Amino acid sequence: MRSRSVAIVTRDPALYGELAGFLRERRLASVSLLPGQRIPDRVAVVLTSPEEAPLLAHPRVLAVAENGDRRALGAAVEHALDAGAAGTEIVVGLDPGPRPGYAILAGGTCIGEGSLEAPEAVGPFASHLHHRFPSRHVLYRVGRGDPPARNRIVNVLLEHQRSVELVPEDGTTPRGHRRPRDAVAARAIAGAAGERVLTRFRLTFTAGEIANLQRLSREGSGGRITISRSSAQRVLAGELSLAEAVAASIPSGSRAGSARPALERL
Repeated sequence: MRSRSVAIVTRDPALYGELAGFLRERRLASVSLLPGQRIPDRVAVVLTSPEEAPLLAHPRVLAVAENGDRRALGAAVEHALDAGAAGTEIVVGLDPGPRPGYAILAGGTCIGEGSLEAPEAVGPFASHLHHRFPSRHVLYRVGRGDPPARNRIVNVLLEHQRSVELVPEDGTTPRGHRRPRDAVAARAIAGAAGERVLTRFRLTFTAGEIANLQRLSREGSGGRITISRSSAQRVLAGELSLAEAVAASIPSGSRAGSARPALERL
């Protein structure tokens, strides 16, 4: 059991309510204070607003902006609570897919996991992690599976000048439905040594990958629409979503509402 806790120190009621819920979801012990009140010795990290942060005397103060990434914030809080991870490299494992799974490790301890909205979402995610761990080297290990998504992830990370390794996925993907597996696979990828990547990948797509997207478009639209090869290539390149490609293929005046919910879940 951890004896250290998190302090919420703010006069902003909206921020307090959000942060209290944020910590409650993660089952983290917390104490609520106002600026000027003594911060207990057991507090490992303080959460506050950007405006109030300069007023607080504590070695670990995290300013929480309204539009900040809560996944990166969660990792920073977990890292502060884990005193044994101090000074270690941060390793992020990424399981490629339309919604990539991620796992953040510090000293072998997982301090955050979940999934991203799209391969390109790894760019802002990496920026938020850099903001939360400015003095730490962050290494990104990407699984070799799903080449279209994998290549997009690697290219985005290289554009953001991040350190990237490519990891074989043999034995990293557990059995089960896709969503629960993503973070588990990402943890295995983060813990495996990979091959350093220094140059961007060329985005090329096989006939099978294009045909699979066309199949998914038919299934998602209830058999009404099969997107064109050019539209499938744009989806694979990340230029538009599958739902957008199907919507653009539906004749004007037709009802597309019933197709979109199924497509958004792909």
